[in-house]
Amino acid sequence: MQVKNLAILGQVADGDLRLLRVFKSVVDCGGIASAELELNIAMSTISRHLKDLEQRLGLTLCRRGRGGFALTAEGAQVYEAACDLLAATSAFRGRVRDIHSELGGELRLAIFEKTVSNPRSRIAHAVRAFQQRIPQARLSLHVGSIVDIERGVLDGRYDLGIIPEHRRSSSLRYQELFLETMQLYAGRQHRWFDAPRGSLGWDDLRQQRLAALGYHSPNMELTHQRGLVRAATASDQEAVATLILSDQFVGFLPDHYAQPFVDAGRMRAVCAEVLHYSCCFSSILRASPQPTRLAQAFGTELERQHATARRTIARWRQTDAVAAPPAPA
Repeated sequence: MQVKNLAILGQVADGDLRLLRVFKSVVDCGGIASAELELNIAMSTISRHLKDLEQRLGLTLCRRGRGGFALTAEGAQVYEAACDLLAATSAFRGRVRDIHSELGGELRLAIFEKTVSNPRSRIAHAVRAFQQRIPQARLSLHVGSIVDIERGVLDGRYDLGIIPEHRRSSSLRYQELFLETMQLYAGRQHRWFDAPRGSLGWDDLRQQRLAALGYHSPNMELTHQRGLVRAATASDQEAVATLILSDQFVGFLPDHYAQPFVDAGRMRAVCAEVLHYSCCFSSILRASPQPTRLAQAFGTELERQHATARRTIARWRQTDAVAAPPAPA
């Protein structure tokens, strides 16, 4: 559903935007009770706002009561349209601030999971330097999947994203930042836990029960390139770790994220000299319309903070980033 479908409202007033923000918060929080803290208004007021919005639209947006909160089909479409409209409104405010040369306002960032423990990542350093330089900037940080972040940057929900690259879109601008090393891990009771160094390779892994991510990512790209079979599908890295710890599967994890489990003796890297791969994390900005000056300023700070890490990427591309052989027939 596109934003133009809200034309039945006639003119969209400030009051309508407030109602839509309340509705979006309720959906994002999963119900009125949860949204009470987020919005800092009483549940009775939230309920009244939802009813007012339904009357304005002439639609039933959600079911609420003892059975819990659930969107109707129409409500799901209005939610998508509200996200588009509110993102466009925020982008408009950012462009106007740019016109007035006011470097401030909200900066909405989206980052792929489990980056904070990567010693090569200096995102937190960039945030600190940026916030000290532009204290009037209000940061909003979201952690999401690669697809969610890419779409969010393209549709204006996020101003800048940081993701592991697996393909490039002509609609996005990329800046390489740092590398992440992925190792294959086995749980303590798995028969590969005590495998001698150098005793296993990719052919052996094709016969193993592999837990892997179920969406487009470097992880999925690797499984296709190496002809691996995904025996269990995971939504994120924590899900992969859980499956590994069940001792029924092996799987790839970022080495920095897995280290606490390794230190506790709960899993170990298997034949790390062979069964590993690296991926490059990049910041993304939309190519058009032009990103806000605030987003560009943070992108520049990210680039500055990762200057040393970025120099290693060229060496990695020459040594470790060797094309994998075609998947076996």
